[in-house]
Amino acid sequence: MNEATPAALSRKATRKEITVIGIVLAGAFLAILNQTVLSPALPKLMETFCITAGTAQWVTSIYLLVNGIMVPISGFLIDRFPTRKLFFASMAAFVVGTALCGMAPSFEVLIVGRILQAAGAGVQLPLVAVVPMLIFPPEKRGTAMGMSGIVMSCAPAAGPVVAGALIDAMGWRAMFWSMVPLAVIVLAVSFFLLANVGELKRPHLDVPSILLSTVAFGCLLYGFSSASTLGWASPLVLVPIAVGVLALVWFIRRQLSIDEPLLQLRVLKSAPFAYSAVIVTVINSALSVGSVILPIYLQNVLGLTAFETGVLMTPGAVCTIFLSPISGILFDKFGPRVIAIVGLTGLFGSMVALAFVGSTTAIWYLVCSYVVQSCGLTLANMPVTTWGLNSLRNDQIAHGNAISNTGRQVGGAISTALIVTIMTMVTAANADLGPLQATTAGIDVAYGVSAAIAGVALVLAVLKVRSKRGQVDSDDLCLER
Repeated sequence: MNEATPAALSRKATRKEITVIGIVLAGAFLAILNQTVLSPALPKLMETFCITAGTAQWVTSIYLLVNGIMVPISGFLIDRFPTRKLFFASMAAFVVGTALCGMAPSFEVLIVGRILQAAGAGVQLPLVAVVPMLIFPPEKRGTAMGMSGIVMSCAPAAGPVVAGALIDAMGWRAMFWSMVPLAVIVLAVSFFLLANVGELKRPHLDVPSILLSTVAFGCLLYGFSSASTLGWASPLVLVPIAVGVLALVWFIRRQLSIDEPLLQLRVLKSAPFAYSAVIVTVINSALSVGSVILPIYLQNVLGLTAFETGVLMTPGAVCTIFLSPISGILFDKFGPRVIAIVGLTGLFGSMVALAFVGSTTAIWYLVCSYVVQSCGLTLANMPVTTWGLNSLRNDQIAHGNAISNTGRQVGGAISTALIVTIMTMVTAANADLGPLQATTAGIDVAYGVSAAIAGVALVLAVLKVRSKRGQVDSDDLCLER
């Protein structure tokens, strides 16, 4: 992908390119839908397979982990393979994984299906970020990403309600089986209508880098996830974490020393992109655990059904549908600073509010908190991400997006495992209070930790995000040298 010329930047997207965006969005929609429909099902999975919350969170964590492994490779894949072949292969993996989840006779088979789903989604989600960035010029990317956000927001809006209804009426397996025909339709349409975007390169695939990233992220996640059952002093917790840290350091050093790295970390020399990547990582670290905590609280503490859980979570998702294009237009007109700060303030405030829930908390309080949280995420995530990517050349966008998404997925996976571990430990420590009060105590602490993480993202945005695209403080210019 060569740097675009001024003429290329000023042209309008063709009908064929719009079709490509539509098909890629459809694939990403299913990937996000697959993640959101799982939230109301977690208590049912715990019941079906007789597992604890600490074990059940693996259906979320393993998805994020595999995404985190695939996303670094996505930059190489987008450069190496045509859009058409890449999308078709990833969608096929997603279909097989979804069918396997639907028929899973054991929790282990369910995890294998989730791995295949994540392998497909790990390519689809980078494509939906990269393709519009390659087609539209910088001055229109905010609006383009905002319009894409409408489609992407429909998945969280519809997912919990539809999944809740299916789970209550037909069981959690129907949730997966209902997605199979939708994925097959997208797969068939892509075969006939999907065209290639961008120019191909012939990059070298560095196998040692793949092995190092897999060991690093896998060991870190296993260590943090196992702490809830084994304890923080266990060698089976400390050793994997230590190995993961060493492998991660080795991976980073290798990417900076070889000519054709798997992940081009040198794009972090752009200060706006570096700060953008850090902020979105922190944001998603704060939010990812909510998909695990909230359904457990609503069903196990308040006694709601899966369908009622989905209905309660819907207003927040619906608000994002209307807010996504607005945030994109505001970004193109005013830049990311004010939008991001407003969004992160709302995100932080909603997390603080959810840290004080109890067994008698009013439903309206929960709905309002979740709506503010969803709106805050919409206002913060997309503008900050687009601001960072706009500071890169076109030939760097795929790798910049890979770095940003790697941070999102790995940060989310590790924070989910860590915060659920803390929640489990607090719940166990308060067992003498009774099941409801003990569970509530664990959930309050978990949301408190998430609020603290969201506060870090807010501080970073206030200090580093600027109103104009690519603008940085004078003391940050050293990062670009």
